[in-house]
This record gives sequence, C-alpha cells and structure tokens, in this order.
Amino acid sequence: MKNKIQILIASFFVFGLVTVFNTVKAQQTNVIQEIQINKNGPLDEIRELLVYNFDPTNPDFKQGIVDSEVKFEINEKGKIVNVHSKGDCKNVSKEIESILSHLQYKVNSKKLNKDMLASIYVMPVRVHITE
Repeated sequence: MKNKIQILIASFFVFGLVTVFNTVKAQQTNVIQEIQINKNGPLDEIRELLVYNFDPTNPDFKQGIVDSEVKFEINEKGKIVNVHSKGDCKNVSKEIESILSHLQYKVNSKKLNKDMLASIYVMPVRVHITE
C-alpha cells in the first residue's frame, strides 16, 4: 500500500513537471519578435509620412531634441495598428501615435518577408522642436 502511494505521488510530480515545461515552451514560442526599422528599409515610407505629417509648432511640445520610440503592428490588410509611443515628451508621443494611427497608408505586404508579418515594429524618432 505504501509503495502505491509513493508511485501515485511520484506520478503527480512527473505530470506537474511536464505541465510546467510545456507551459514554458508555449510561452517562448508565442513571443512576438520586435523588428527595428532602419533607414532605407522596406518600411522607410512610414518614417517619411510621419515626418511629413508632424507639426512641430505645437506649444505643448518640449523644446529641444525630443527622443521617442514608437511600436506598432501591421494587420493583414496592411494597416498600421496598435500604435504606442513613449519618449521624452508625452505630447510628442501622443502626436506620433495620432499620426500613425490615422494614416490612410497601407503597407505593401510584398515588400515584407514572412518573418516580418507577425511582428512588432520599433521605430526610433528624434524630433528637434524650436520656438
């Protein structure tokens, strides 16, 4: 009887370990890769549209050089979604988010390889705000 209880406890322990390992493995495989956007890359048009639509005359913007980082995804239709920006000035970050969220631009999926489709894109943005 004592051996049967020990076997039962050991099997619960083994099943518990297997469950933990499977959970860790699943979490590692579901991590979405971040892709840094570089100049002259397939998504450089997004940077150009951001520069074109950005209005640096807003009095709420911090003056000087403002560094920000914007993260976004591209959905199946090529639309920019889930835009989040953080940086030195929260108002500049809000402006960046607003511009990218409301662009009528669609990314040409033929320019992207299959590894880039299910990814979060990261783009550094540096803005010089003057009076």
